[in-house]
Amino acid sequence: MPKKKKEDLLISRELYIKSGIHVGSKRKNKKMAKFIYRIRPDGVAIMDIEKIDKRIRLAAQLLAKMNNVLVVGRKPAAKKAVKKFAETVGFKYIIERFMPGTLTNPKYEKYMEPDIVLITDPVIDEQAMEEAIKSNIPIIAICDTHTNPDYVDLIIPANNRSRKSLAVVYWLLAREILLLKGKIKKSSEFKLTPVDFFK
Repeated sequence: MPKKKKEDLLISRELYIKSGIHVGSKRKNKKMAKFIYRIRPDGVAIMDIEKIDKRIRLAAQLLAKMNNVLVVGRKPAAKKAVKKFAETVGFKYIIERFMPGTLTNPKYEKYMEPDIVLITDPVIDEQAMEEAIKSNIPIIAICDTHTNPDYVDLIIPANNRSRKSLAVVYWLLAREILLLKGKIKKSSEFKLTPVDFFK
């Protein structure tokens, strides 16, 4: 019987590897174990590229159905990617300090009621996480191997410490969302590159 063909990846395995998207850390949260492919001799966890790819697809499918989305990423490695992604697909974003009350205090002048929040790092973007949880707003988050994914409704397992890795995650999400929304008809029509998301 012929071996079942693996689903084609959104980009080549080589491009994923080059970005370092699969390189986790030496610290591991047991709830992230299902995304870990192997542990290197130096103790660094390596994530499963197929599972990363699948979760990026799922996140894109979910986000493509929504217009009122807030993207959060205040760590320096994330700011360019978050801004470029949000502007490309027409979502709101916060890349500076997440002010208390943004999602919980209707009297705050910049109060928002997004349908869903996309968070770059649940540890760094803790204020956004807490307010989304309090307000019962669904959360998609990019989680590294050491991240506690409690309260995350859809985990995107990926290296969320690296500028190049985050650029690839957000570039792919942007491309797939535009495809699903019918703004582009095929991947080759998407003229931005991952470099546009980190330089």
